[in-house]
Amino acid sequence: MTKRIIPIVFALFISFSSHAQDAKAKSLLDQVTSKVKSYSNIAIDFKYTLNNAKENINQDSKGNVTMKGNQYVLNFMGITKIFDGKKTYTIVPEDEEVTISSYNEKDDSAITPSKMLTFFNSGYRYNMNVLQDVRGRKIQYIKLVPTSTRDQRKEILLGIDVKTKHIYNLIEIGKNGTKTTLTVNSFKTNQPLSKNQFTFAQSKYPNYYINKLD
Repeated sequence: MTKRIIPIVFALFISFSSHAQDAKAKSLLDQVTSKVKSYSNIAIDFKYTLNNAKENINQDSKGNVTMKGNQYVLNFMGITKIFDGKKTYTIVPEDEEVTISSYNEKDDSAITPSKMLTFFNSGYRYNMNVLQDVRGRKIQYIKLVPTSTRDQRKEILLGIDVKTKHIYNLIEIGKNGTKTTLTVNSFKTNQPLSKNQFTFAQSKYPNYYINKLD
């Protein structure tokens, strides 16, 4: 379950359409992208909520991710994922296992930080939605609807801070009634990072099983 959720968290950061049905929505999304790309690095603390009233599921989790270029370190639900630009290292303390896999640049479905920061890919229709006041912050929502009938998501609401042009939250509603919400609690930029920030040190995990997929 935990390993399955981590790709979902990544997916929450990406894939917003360039098929513009709404000029204002496109303009705002473009501003978000431009702002994000202007930073040398980004560190985010987030809250992830999974809810399905029919199945009586209500789960809250917290995590954080630090990104620089196409490199990242993600900590979520006890698992750490490190991408050094070439290989991904998935560290699972509960299993005392590290899985190492290479990144395939030709794999369009691969979820990477560079795609997280791009936001606008094909596959969605979008338009402006409600404007809300959240503790003094003006949050403008953009509604995204998948164009593929095979997509299990009914719609996505992306909340953007009107002043900072930073993402405040993302609400994903599934066709089965499942609702997932990712809320950004802290958004820091241009932080001082260690030169080994995105380097996997195997010496830190002497008793771990190293699973090399390729």
